[in-house]
This record gives sequence, structure tokens and C-alpha cells, in this order.
Amino acid sequence: MAENKDSGKESGLRKVRFSIGAKLIIIITFIVLISLGSIIALASWLIRGDLQIIAEEDNFETNRRTAMAAEASFENIHSNSLILMRTIYSVGMRSSLANDTISFFFERNKEIVSVFFTVRDTFELFSNNKYFSERSIDASLIGNFVAACDTATQRAQAGETVLMNASPYFGVSLLALFFPWQEGGAGVLFSPENLNDSFNYGVNQSYLINDYGDILIHSDFEFVRSAKNVSDQEFTGYVWNNHEKEAQTLYTDEGGVRFFGAFKKLDIAGAVVITSIEYNKVFDNINATTRRNIYLTITVLSISIILIWFFAKSISVPIRALAAAANEIEGGKFELSLNPKGYDEIGLLTSSFQRMSGALRIFGRFTNRDIAVRAMRGEIKPGGFPKNATIFFSDIRNFTSISEDFTNIFADNASDKIVSWLNEYFTYMIECVDKTSGVVDKFIGDALMAHWGTVYTTGSTRKDAYNCVKAALYMRHALRRMNKGRRKDNQEKPRIRIGIGINSGKITAGQLGSDRRMEYTVVGDPVNLASRIESLTKEFGTDILIAENTWNLVKKRFITVEMPSVTVKGKEKPVRVFAVINFAKNPKGPKSIARLRRILGIEPPKNLRLDTGSVEPKYIFTGNRYER
Repeated sequence: MAENKDSGKESGLRKVRFSIGAKLIIIITFIVLISLGSIIALASWLIRGDLQIIAEEDNFETNRRTAMAAEASFENIHSNSLILMRTIYSVGMRSSLANDTISFFFERNKEIVSVFFTVRDTFELFSNNKYFSERSIDASLIGNFVAACDTATQRAQAGETVLMNASPYFGVSLLALFFPWQEGGAGVLFSPENLNDSFNYGVNQSYLINDYGDILIHSDFEFVRSAKNVSDQEFTGYVWNNHEKEAQTLYTDEGGVRFFGAFKKLDIAGAVVITSIEYNKVFDNINATTRRNIYLTITVLSISIILIWFFAKSISVPIRALAAAANEIEGGKFELSLNPKGYDEIGLLTSSFQRMSGALRIFGRFTNRDIAVRAMRGEIKPGGFPKNATIFFSDIRNFTSISEDFTNIFADNASDKIVSWLNEYFTYMIECVDKTSGVVDKFIGDALMAHWGTVYTTGSTRKDAYNCVKAALYMRHALRRMNKGRRKDNQEKPRIRIGIGINSGKITAGQLGSDRRMEYTVVGDPVNLASRIESLTKEFGTDILIAENTWNLVKKRFITVEMPSVTVKGKEKPVRVFAVINFAKNPKGPKSIARLRRILGIEPPKNLRLDTGSVEPKYIFTGNRYER
């Protein structure tokens, strides 16, 4: 059996779950990713910031330049049209000079298609016939268009200047400018083709809208021909509601695409030039550079992982030797014989292991390491403090008889055998105390003393008491698991049965002892009563007994059975005690004292004494310690 265990330990050492190579790979991966990733991210962030500034400035400047070109063109057309109208009005509408002037005007202003105005309720219309004939457009459509723009004509007569889209009527890119003239209104129909270059500037998209929201000039002529209106778009509303003459912002269109949008309001006809650039297109180049940097990072990381893996192989053997030494320390063997080889970090670590084993022998003399560390840090102050705590006592049934059996069977090896047996038992018990936030006070031979609500507390006396009783049930379960694999005739590891006594009340907790040896413990009447109760478990035929004080705190959380009251020396009234059967809400396990006794193999008491006042506490406080 011993050989099998040793081979199992060696096998456990060979199966490294997380090798040094894997750790180094993770560390280097982390370093590479953090360093290169930070550089890439920082560079990308800085460049993106610069690109955004440049894109915004460029977009804004493009918008301003486009607006200036459009405004200059419109002003020039407006001025030339006014000069023509005044000239022909002065020389006579039907004079030969007027005809020559009109012909010369259209010859010099090829972008102007028609000029029309009203004089003394008479509508006058002059057209560039050459323009219409070259494009096979019926010139009579002008009259229909003007009639359809009755609202614009009325606004012009009222003193406003209005810019309209005429492209849907003629099938080519034409705009109409309506403006006041003398006592009536006038208008000019013109082609904005000379502005196409200004409205098509690289990745920047510029377009012109009037005060109705109609698109007048756009790189996609289909928007103009179909008389697309953008008055309901969010950015158009932003433009109209903005009191600034020109501004820029980041907005999202109806399709969820983000744009940098700039606008400039023209001084003529309420027209607005809008210029935008798609947000993502601004960063296309930096995104491509970032992807290349990521590929480079992956390459560097892959090469690093390969080199680290081979380097880790060169140190795995001494590391495995240290792992074997750590495994021995974990098993409680502190006498190590290690031979440091070399003067590198591994050799230094081996020497440290050797010194650590000696330190552990000294530190292992503390019953409770957590208390020792906290006292060293000054977290536990000298002196006594009143605490509302729950006290726990347990011991092994028939320990004296078991000790004699060890001596008779193993002779000189009996001490090692019994200590190993006890260490395994205490390991299970201490684990139950630790995971319920309890504190192991001391070991008194085979007995264990612990308390809840002293060094650690949940802040609730009921919760502390509940944790204590829960730990007792955990111990019951742990013992059943430990005993399950042991035969009745197992001489090295006989089965263990324990008795547990629990009481709650106000005690004094503090560091007791002398200058040479201090011990954190608790004293008080509730402590002595817990010891008395523990000694009654065998007589009552159960394994866990709690006093009435504890029962009042936890009675709704556990299934309990009241035992005969105990007459305790120094108490005026008998003390009520209760056997703990199970958790109240646990569907599994015993529900009665009879079932519990059958599970634990405890014989029911035959001659139960109702007066137990003669029973003395099993452990007596003698001034600085508890003794049997």
C-alpha cells in the first residue's frame, strides 16, 4: 500500500498542470501584447486624432470654397440679369437695340438659359434658343415651369430672393433664381454646370439645397432630377436651427453611417452648401496600417513563444526538483536535503527552500497561524475584550483505548502512527472550521477547541452560531467520508467517532500567557458549559449537543431533539440541551434521533441519568490553559 501511494505522488509530480514554460509564454505574451499593443494603440490614437483634425479642417475649407464659388456665380448671374433687364427696359422692349443686346447677352453668358420678368402686368420672357436647340429641349417649357413656380414668383414680388430646382422640368441641370425687380418680380434660368468641379472635390461630398430643402446641385444628378428633398433629415434640421452662418459637426445619417458635416449659409436666396465626408473613410489608411502592425505583432509573438519554449526546457529539471521538495513540505515533511547547483536564481531559490524548511518547523508550533500573523501585525491588541461568541469543543471517543492499541501493535512506531492518524483527522476538522469562518483555539490532546464571533465575525450573533453548528455537521459528514474507506480491523487508521459540545454567550477573548509564550483564547462560564455539554454526548447517545443559548439562536435552521436537562454546578436552574439531527431544509439525511443513531452506529442509551449535575467539565481552565 505504501509503495502505491509513493508512486501516486511521483505520478502527480510528473503531471504538471501549468508548466513554467506555459507561464513564461503567458508572461511574454502579456508583455508583447501590452507593449506593442500600447504602442500601436497610442500611435493609432494620436494619428487618428491628427487625421480627424485634418479631415475636419479640410472638410470645412472645402465647404467654404464651394460656397464661395456658388455664391459668386449666383451673384454674377443675378447682376448680369439685372443689367440686361435695365438695358432693354431703357432702350425699349421691342427695339432693335434691345434685340441686339439680348443676343449679345446670351452669347456672352452661355450658362444663362432664360431671363423673365413682369412689367406693368406684362410677362416678358427672353430665351437662349441656341441652348435649347442644341439639347433638343422645347423652349415653351419655360412658361410652364414659371407658372408652376407661382409661389416663388409671389415671394419674389414680395421682395424675397428664391432659388428653385428646374431640372425635373427640363431633364438637364438647370436652376431658377427668382428675385424682386421694380414693382414686380423677375427670374433667371441658368445651368450650374460651371460649379460641378467645386461640388466634386475628392472624397468630400458637397451639395446645395434651397430654403425648401430641395437638392439643387449634387454629384449624383439623379438626386437633382428626381427633386429629392432633405428637409426631414436630422442634419438639415441642425443646419436650419443653427444660428451660426457656418459650422461643422459629426452626425449619423438615416442608414446609421457617421459623417463629418459642414455647412455654409449663402447670402442669396437662403441657399445652403453642405459638405460631408464619411467618418470611416477618414481613417482608411490608419486602419490599414494598424492591421499591418497587428500582423507584425503576431509574428513577433510567435517567434518569442518558440524561443521561450526551448528556454523553458533548459530549466525544467531543477524546477521539478523544487516542485518535489514543495510537495514534501505540503505533506508536512520539513526536513529537506537539497543541494543548490549554480549561482543563478534557481540555485538561490533552492537555498531559500532549505532555509524555509527550518523556518516552517518553528512557525509550525503555532496552533493557529492566522492568529499568529494577525498578532504580529498588531491587528490583535493585548488585553481582554468581551465578545458574544459561540464556543465549540470536540474529542475522539475511546481515545485512551485506541492509543493503547497503537502502542501494543506498533510498539516503537506507535507515536508516528498515532500522530499521522490524528493529523489526518485534524486536517478534516480544521478545514470544516476554516470554511465556516471559525477559529481553531487549540488542540488538547485528541480534543479540539474552536470559537466563532471572536477573531472573525459575520456581524451577527445568530449567523456566528449558525456557522458553528454548520461546521459540526460538516465534521460529521467529513468523518463519515473518512471512515467509509476504513475497515473495522484497520490497525493503522482505525475509525473515528467524536462528541461535540456547543454553547453561546458573552465571553472574554484576548491574549493570555506570559512574555515568553502568548496564546489567543477565550474564557468564561459559556466556555466551561460547552466543555460540560461535550462530555454528555456519549451518555445521551449522540454526537452533537448544543446548549439552550445556542438553540435559541439557530432553532429554525436545524432539526433538533431536546435531551434531558442538565443540572450544572453553579447554575440555579437545569440547563436545556439539544441534539442536532440535520439541517432543517436538507431533504437528505436523518430526520430523527433514532435514524441518526443508526447511521452513526451509536447504541441508544439504556440507563439515561436525568440528573447529570455530577458531571464535571472535561477541560478545566487553569489560569493560562485548558487541561484535562
